Amino acid sequence: MTELRKKADPALIKRRYAAERRFRFYGLAALALTTAFLAVLLTDIVSRSLPAFTQYSAVLEVPVDPEKVDAANPAAGDYEGIVRAAWRELFPSVTTRADRRLLNGLLSGGGADELRRQVLSDPSLIGKTVKVPVMLSDDADLFLKGQMTSVSRTPGEGALRIRTEGENYFLSGQGLAAGTVVLADGGAFRIAADGEQAPAEVILAPAGAADVAAGQWQVMGFGVAESQRKLNDRQAVWLEEAREKGVLDRGIAWNFFLKGDSREAEQAGILGSIMGSLMVVFITIALSLPIGVAAAIYLEEFAPKNRLTEIIEVNINNLAAVPSIIFGLLGLAVFLGFFGMPRSVPLVGGIVIALMSLPTIIIASRAAIRAVPPSIREAALGVGASHQQAVFHHVLPLAMPGIMTGTILAVASAIGETAPLLLIGMVAFIVDVPTGFLDSATVLPVQIYLWSDLPERAFEARTAAAIVVLLLIMLVLNALAIFLRKKFERRW
Repeated sequence: MTELRKKADPALIKRRYAAERRFRFYGLAALALTTAFLAVLLTDIVSRSLPAFTQYSAVLEVPVDPEKVDAANPAAGDYEGIVRAAWRELFPSVTTRADRRLLNGLLSGGGADELRRQVLSDPSLIGKTVKVPVMLSDDADLFLKGQMTSVSRTPGEGALRIRTEGENYFLSGQGLAAGTVVLADGGAFRIAADGEQAPAEVILAPAGAADVAAGQWQVMGFGVAESQRKLNDRQAVWLEEAREKGVLDRGIAWNFFLKGDSREAEQAGILGSIMGSLMVVFITIALSLPIGVAAAIYLEEFAPKNRLTEIIEVNINNLAAVPSIIFGLLGLAVFLGFFGMPRSVPLVGGIVIALMSLPTIIIASRAAIRAVPPSIREAALGVGASHQQAVFHHVLPLAMPGIMTGTILAVASAIGETAPLLLIGMVAFIVDVPTGFLDSATVLPVQIYLWSDLPERAFEARTAAAIVVLLLIMLVLNALAIFLRKKFERRW
C-alpha cells in the first residue's frame, strides 16, 4: 500500500513528467544543434564552390591566317599566336612589350584549344574569320567574379585638365593622388605621383587631350591594394574595358567536368579522378561482395561452432575497427613490395579498399542472413530440400536486400577514404583521364587533398566544388541503399 501511495503521489508524478519533458528537450536541442552545424558546413562549402562551376571567356572574332595555319597540317598551326593577336586588337593603345606580356597574361594557357578544335574538325575555316570563345586565366576570372577585389567608380569633382608634353601626360583636378586610376575622354590614366600637375601613366589612350568637364570623368577605386593582388591596375582596367565592350561571356565551366588535373586552375577538372574512383569502386565490389557474402554464408550456416570459428569471428569484428591507414600499409608492403604491382593504379587501390570493406560486408551479410526466420529453413528442409538448397534457394534471396544495403553503405564509406590510397601512390599528378585498370590514376578524395594544398586561390573554389561532387555521389549511394531496403525488405 505504501508503494502504491508513492506511485500515486502527485508531486512524484509531476517530477516524472518534468523529467520526461527535460529529456525530450535535450534530445530536440541536440538534434537542432547537429542540424545547425551541418547547415553551416554545407552552406560554407556550397558558397565557396559556386565560382568553380562558371568560367569567363572572351568571345573574339579570330581570323584564321593561312600563313600561321597550314591546310596540309592544321594540327601544327600557331593557334595561340592567332588568338593573342585578336585579343590585342581590342586594346590598340597597348604597344609596349611589357604591356603586351601583361595583356596576354589575362588569357589562359589553353585559350586557343577551342579554336584548334574547330579548325581540326573543319579545315575549311582556314582563311576565314571565326567567332570563338577564348578562356581567360584564373586570376582574370576571379577578378571578373569579384573574388579578387571590389571595383568602384566615383564621379570626379570639378573639371579635369589633361596636358601633354610629347608622349607624357599630366593631370590636374580634385581628389587626384598617387596610385589613383582616372577614367576620362575614353581613356584611362594611373596617377604616378602627387602634385598640381600630376604625371600620369596611360593605360588606355584617350580620344584627345582636352579638358573634361565636371561629372564627365571618374575615379576608379579598388577594395584591395595593387600590391596585395595578382592583377595590377593596368590589367584590371583592361578587363573592365573588355567588359564594357561586351566581349566577355560567363558560362558553365565545362573543363571542370570534362578534363583531368592541371597546374592551371581554369583548366583543372575532376573527370580523371571520377573515372579513377569508378574503377576503384568496380574492383572493390567485384572482390569484396562475393568473398564477403560467401564468408558470411559459411560462418552463419555451415561452419562448426568451435574455438577456431570463434577466433575468426572476433578477428573479423576487430578488422572492421582497424584504421584505414593500416590497410594502406598492407597494400604497400604486400601488393607493391612483395608482388611488385604498379603504383598509382586503380587495380591496387581497388584491392586495398576491398580488403578494408570486407569485414563490414561480412558483418552486414551475417546480420541479414540471421534476420531470416528459421521457419523458412525448416519449411525448405521439411519438403526434402538439402541444407545447401535451403540456404541458396530460400534464405539467401530473402537476405539479399540487407546484404546489398550493407555493401552499398560500406562502399560509400570507402569512396571517401584517402589515407590507404596515399600510401600506394595514388597521390601523383595525373593529367590524362585513365582508360584502363592499369593506367595511372587518382581518386576524388585524393584530388581534393591535392588541390587543397595548392597556393592559387582559384583552386580553393575547385576544392570546394569537388567536395560538393563527392558529397552528391555519397548521397546518391546512401539513397540507393535506403531505396533497396524499403523496396525489398520483408516484415516477418
